[in-house]
Amino acid sequence: MTDARYWLGFSLVPQIGPVKVQRLRQHFGDLQTAWHASAFDLHAAGLDQRALENLLTTRKHINLEAELEKIARAGVHLLTLDDPAYPRLLKQIDYPPFLLYVKGELLPEDDWAIAVVGTRRATTYGRQVTRTIVTDLARSHVTIVSGLARGIDAEAHHAALDAGGRTLAVLGCGVDIVYPPEHKKLAERIVTAGALISEYPLGTQPEAGNFPPRNRIISGLSLGTLIVEGDNATGARITIEYALEQGRETFAVPGSIFQRTSQGTNGMIQRGEAKLVTCARDILEELNLTMVEQHHAARVALPENETESALFKHLSAEPIHIDDLTRVTQLPAATVASALTLMELKGMVRQVGGMNYVVAREASAEYHT
Repeated sequence: MTDARYWLGFSLVPQIGPVKVQRLRQHFGDLQTAWHASAFDLHAAGLDQRALENLLTTRKHINLEAELEKIARAGVHLLTLDDPAYPRLLKQIDYPPFLLYVKGELLPEDDWAIAVVGTRRATTYGRQVTRTIVTDLARSHVTIVSGLARGIDAEAHHAALDAGGRTLAVLGCGVDIVYPPEHKKLAERIVTAGALISEYPLGTQPEAGNFPPRNRIISGLSLGTLIVEGDNATGARITIEYALEQGRETFAVPGSIFQRTSQGTNGMIQRGEAKLVTCARDILEELNLTMVEQHHAARVALPENETESALFKHLSAEPIHIDDLTRVTQLPAATVASALTLMELKGMVRQVGGMNYVVAREASAEYHT
């Protein structure tokens, strides 16, 4: 696994994003080799002149050790694309962020996540609907993902926290910067029961161009995306479009035909771009998440040894192939296969075909504590 400092280094280079990093990894084999490569070899790897110049300038003036220390002092940790703790759902999208800056903690149960987005100019109706649905989702142990923006985003985060649930905020700036600034207290609460997440380095300001790319992370972290309110030009629509591209489920709350803030959501429902939602159960049933509470309890109660615990961290209601489990746990293939067989006999996991596994829908009573 490449040293985190080199992933960090490339994240600090302007004009080098996930596509170019993937190309460099394929060409050089790892990012450490790519970071130290000559200009000639970097050009041969496909870097355009502007990106090449930026890389040469950055690595000449940057002290990677000092940058790592600065990140640690800020209470931030890094997750690389190769890290076993990198969010499993996010890794499945096209060109996922190669490095995440995280303030707070990501947990395995965050695989059971729903994104909730909408207009910044939320109506009383929109806020009430958001609070009602999110409260029920959070109480069902579903993590709420949003963008810390004014309006629906903030209401979703608050509702999840007030219900004792978990919530993740994906930022269009560095995780050391709170935008909008009036959400400072909210951001502090999120860190204690979830995380602030960004692909942008510390100190990155909330520029307009940063927000559409961050929306792909919001949808990418989630099994489905719910839009509560938004007109036809709402920025939240971008998140829905990313979710559709990623093959994730999309949902929308209907609203009054006389309200501009409902034009976008009503239109999505009418065109079949999003399923109509009136309560949390509509989402839970569509995504087969009605057993999340049992799954959540099973995660805590059932593993009997380190191997089972390591495997259980990466199992959820979404199928994962045995080869992927072997890769992310870094356990021998034979160990993984035998452990899964025993776990299936115990009722802990279930094979759903093609050597894909999910957490068992029901756990045997004898294995509960």
